[in-house]
Amino acid sequence: MTPRWHWDFEEARPVRRAPPPAPPAPVAPVTASEPPRPRGATYRRRRGAVLAGLVLLIALIVAVLSGSSHHAGAPASAAQAEIARARRAHSRVPTDPESDQRGAVASVLSYTPFVRAGGGRAREVALTFDDGPGPYTPQVLSVLERMHAHATFFAIGRMERYFSASTTRAIEDGDVIGDHTENHPALAQLSAHNQREELLEQAARVELLGGKRPTLFRPPYGSFDARTLRQLKSLHLLMVLWSVDTGDYLQPGVPAIVERALAGARPGAIILLHDAGGVRTQTVAALPQIISGLRSRGYRIVTVPQLLKDDPPPAGQPLPTSLNGD
Repeated sequence: MTPRWHWDFEEARPVRRAPPPAPPAPVAPVTASEPPRPRGATYRRRRGAVLAGLVLLIALIVAVLSGSSHHAGAPASAAQAEIARARRAHSRVPTDPESDQRGAVASVLSYTPFVRAGGGRAREVALTFDDGPGPYTPQVLSVLERMHAHATFFAIGRMERYFSASTTRAIEDGDVIGDHTENHPALAQLSAHNQREELLEQAARVELLGGKRPTLFRPPYGSFDARTLRQLKSLHLLMVLWSVDTGDYLQPGVPAIVERALAGARPGAIILLHDAGGVRTQTVAALPQIISGLRSRGYRIVTVPQLLKDDPPPAGQPLPTSLNGD
């Protein structure tokens, strides 16, 4: 399947130049080879480096802002507001409902490795957004905040380099952050080790932003295999697929996105949307109509964990195959 997503904010690749010739190095004595590192060593090293860098960056920003203040009570800058938001997210204590929802995910995971929808008994629907955070995520969050709705965001780790403020904002709003890998690869094409690294690195970024380690996972391109399911089991991640695909990534027009979301709505439905991976103006424009339309039909809009708590799926569902043909 041809990838449908593209990156708008890739780092420029440096021009490679041949290094100047180096003087011959002295011959080192032969020593025993270094023992292999444990499986999670790369993840722990990278997580530690990211944490150290984040702490240093916040300290530098605070120092600069403090030195440049002319008087007490000056209005907070955007940087100060972002730092304050990150601190609140880190210090936020999970509420009883949040703990109950995480318990519901663990309960469902005990008898099935995946879900497509809830059990179909409660008139609840979960809105999910893939591929963020991105430049349109703040607009999506503004709609959700204005309409008092919650959603589940399956975030890509590498996008946190540019748009982490949106993830912090979503955490503070009470939305749920799921794992959508670090780099958005087709997992079925990777080794088991590389699949695990993709999952762990994204989880580390979410934790560093003040979120809890994700318990939900969505496969990029719908690509997974038996090795993926084994990794998910060992990491206690529940794979969340969907029952309604709005096709908003193709930008079919606002009416089409709204019509697909509402036409597919059923008790327990999980609706797929995107807040990044391309231009998402149509998704932002469609979202208020989707929320209003669902509510007019008597549906309550909830996060995926809340849906699983209120209306868990039945046991014994046949295991799905990879959705992209891998």
